[in-house]
Amino acid sequence: MNRPPRKIVVREATHEDSQLIAALTRAAWAGKVSVTSSGHRETAVIVADHLRDGGGFVLLVDDEPVGSVRWLPLDGGSRTWEVCRMGVLPAWRGHNLSQHLLEAVIHHGLACGVDEVRLAVRADQRKLVDFYASYEFALAEELEYSHANPLEPPPLVMRRALAW
Repeated sequence: MNRPPRKIVVREATHEDSQLIAALTRAAWAGKVSVTSSGHRETAVIVADHLRDGGGFVLLVDDEPVGSVRWLPLDGGSRTWEVCRMGVLPAWRGHNLSQHLLEAVIHHGLACGVDEVRLAVRADQRKLVDFYASYEFALAEELEYSHANPLEPPPLVMRRALAW
C-alpha cells in the first residue's frame, strides 16, 4: 500500500483526458478483472466517445492521477445514467478512494437532474454489492446492464434513485 493520501481531488474529465483515462482504466483493471473484460482493451477513442456522450471524472491524489470513472446516459438522452469503468490504481487501493469517484457521479447526477444511476457488479466481484448498498444502491435483478460483455456471465445491476 502506498503512503496515505494528503490531498484528494476529483475533477471533471475533458476530451484531453481520453488517453490518460484509457491508461488508468487498463492499469486499474490489470490483475483485478477477468482478462476477457473489454476494459483491458480500452482506447482513447472509446474514452472520448464516452466523455462526449456522457462524462467522467479523474481522481488525483497529491496531484497524481490515480483513478477514473465514467457514466453514460441510458438510451441516448435518458435521465438514467449507467456508471462504467470505475477504477483506482493498485498502489492506491485500501484508502477508500473509489468512494470519491462514486460520490462525484452521484452529486453530479443530482445537480444535472438525473432520475436514476445504475451500475454493474461483475459476477466475480460480488463483494462490491455491500459497498454500493452503503451508497443506497439496491439490486435490480430485473434489469440488464447495457454494456455487458457477451463473453462473460451477466453482471448484477444495482440502481439508486436520485429524484422520484
